[in-house]
Amino acid sequence: MSSDTLEAANQSLAITDPGERNRENHVWGDRLMIGIGNVFAWLFPVLMVAIVTQVIIRKFGFNQAWLDDAQWWMYGMAMLVGFGYAITTESHVRVDILHQNYAPAKKSKIEIVALGWLLLPFLILMADILMHYAIASWRAGEGSDSANGLHMLYLLKAALPIGFVAAIIASVAALHRHLTVITTPALWKYIIGALPAAWFGLERLSYYVLWWFTRITQPDLNVRAIGRQDVMDYTMWMGFGLMMLLIVISFVRSRSTTREA
Repeated sequence: MSSDTLEAANQSLAITDPGERNRENHVWGDRLMIGIGNVFAWLFPVLMVAIVTQVIIRKFGFNQAWLDDAQWWMYGMAMLVGFGYAITTESHVRVDILHQNYAPAKKSKIEIVALGWLLLPFLILMADILMHYAIASWRAGEGSDSANGLHMLYLLKAALPIGFVAAIIASVAALHRHLTVITTPALWKYIIGALPAAWFGLERLSYYVLWWFTRITQPDLNVRAIGRQDVMDYTMWMGFGLMMLLIVISFVRSRSTTREA
């Protein structure tokens, strides 16, 4: 096969398979998300078979509640993974009337703001909220409303925060790709590029470290009262302090590395 034919085949593959677009610039997070997406994509043909089967057996007077539940489970999991997959492949719906004509550096600056300042804080917030949502469902042993339905509903709800964590990984990987277009990546540049998300993530980290420290050191304290302790009011500033400390350390180290080079 000639080089021209091979190149044409690769271009055709890149068009038909979004996961192959810009593959040479993908990092491990991109490949992980694409791999997960390719596996979960098989849920859609299975879902189609389940829907057709349910329609047919209903015509004969049968109804299987577990099959109804399975359809929702498959659809929900596939759509969650599809969210992160779209971020990696940039195949989500977007208005590119102006954006498509910008220079690569300008495009990357816009993407960094969109990912780091707008999308990532939302993803971290949702992952945090849905983690508690899944834990509450597991503790309650939540199941289907139907007697013969799928009764481990908490497994589906546990997939929600996992799906958002996958989207976070995809967003951080995309942030890395766009940072490399305009600068040499360093930790402090990542933090500034995703400052609201970094601050919120470190605030959550501070909160949970303090929560578990209080839980272990004061076992007699009511679990519901831990979050109302005075020290919990300072987690936002703890997160800010950790963020600034990481920025300073990373900046100093990167300057030292540059001088040595």
